[in-house]
Amino acid sequence: MELVDLEKLIKSRRSIRRWQDKKVPEELLLKAIELATWAPNGGNQQNWRFYVIVNRGTIKAIADAVQASADLMASWPEAEKFGMAAGWRERAGFFRSAPAAMAVAAAQYQSPVDQIFAAREKVDSRASQMRQWRNVANSRIQSVASAIAHLLLVLHQMGLGAVWMTGPLQAKGEIEKILKVPLEMDIIAFIPIGYPDEEPPSRGRKPVSEVSEVIR
Repeated sequence: MELVDLEKLIKSRRSIRRWQDKKVPEELLLKAIELATWAPNGGNQQNWRFYVIVNRGTIKAIADAVQASADLMASWPEAEKFGMAAGWRERAGFFRSAPAAMAVAAAQYQSPVDQIFAAREKVDSRASQMRQWRNVANSRIQSVASAIAHLLLVLHQMGLGAVWMTGPLQAKGEIEKILKVPLEMDIIAFIPIGYPDEEPPSRGRKPVSEVSEVIR
């Protein structure tokens, strides 16, 4: 692939929130996962798991759980104060129409370095500070994010549209029960998938000069 082709693929990808009522072949979803797992990940642990959901009833159950949590949040006076109540109620379960979805989970993991910090910080405040700095860049979250970035590009190349969601995590416990996620794993993201039924315009990006600094 030439750089110009890669650039076109990256810049043409959009977050899709409306899909055609058309089945997504499981083999495409599994192939996308295969390629996504070649993403860089902390310690090459590959401690991710992809729950492929093609059962409409299961997607609806997850949407209902997310909608229930959004309705609860919208009832809080704080939500009304910040003008969020109506939006939460209206948008929370929009993905119930998706023909397919993936829930991406990650296993809990403590590296040898993490174990050293956990033991050392009991007697050393400097070690505690260093651990906090490391935790800002949680390696398992970064690993999953890397895989999802790859996944979205592969799905786009396949002609599929998806949207990377973390909002459904407000119903994390309910979703994990629905999907029977083991206790040692956590759902990190939810991704509805289907053949696009919309063409969102480009929202553009800040110029490189605004988001970069060259240290010479």
